[in-house]
Amino acid sequence: MEKLNIGAKKLGLHLTPGQLKQFHLYYQELVGWNKRVNLTAITDYEDVQIKHFLDSLTVTMAWQQPVVDTKFRLIDVGTGAGIPGLALKILFPDIRLVLLDSTAKKAAFLRHLKSELGLDNVEIVVGRAEEIAHQAQYREQFDMVLSRGVALLPTLVELTLPFCTIGGSFTAQKKGAIDLELSQASKAISLLGGSLREVRKIDLEEFTDERWLVVIDKVLSTPQQYPRRPGMPAKRPIV
Repeated sequence: MEKLNIGAKKLGLHLTPGQLKQFHLYYQELVGWNKRVNLTAITDYEDVQIKHFLDSLTVTMAWQQPVVDTKFRLIDVGTGAGIPGLALKILFPDIRLVLLDSTAKKAAFLRHLKSELGLDNVEIVVGRAEEIAHQAQYREQFDMVLSRGVALLPTLVELTLPFCTIGGSFTAQKKGAIDLELSQASKAISLLGGSLREVRKIDLEEFTDERWLVVIDKVLSTPQQYPRRPGMPAKRPIV
């Protein structure tokens, strides 16, 4: 995990030998399961270190203070193979993490990985964000909501902000040109109770493409009718 370790240091993060061992085991399990469950198109050892693991840790650039306590609640919406949520759980083992994905096979991988990595306070939820966000135990219960590569920003805001507690934030990981997405998402952000805090460029030589963190603070409660029924946020985004 040398590439990951070097990149993490550039972010001001120190990975212990135990954490690096966990990331190595994560890689092994990811590649092994990927032969029978479609988890990722990226399987090269160095590529996974950079494009999955280090990319996950860049989310900390948007955090206003280190997260180390058991009161901090984080949900990764559309987590897939556990990116970025599980990588952050390895870095900050005390946080309370929920991994949400609609695919049962991916959830089975996450349960296996949770056990193999010896992680506590990780809940794996199978379902659509549009439905889970209306359940009382998840609605407006999280200090931070994360999502990577799930949908365009106007749709993504509707799928994620309902999970965020007032005073918390949502961070979207984006690649490439994002000006149009940001412009189109402004109405949804306001309607769902959010306020755009910052758009931060990831400036690390490990990444050859443009990568961004879009950080939205939750300032007001989300109206009860959102998110709309499954499929609607993508089919008819609020723009």
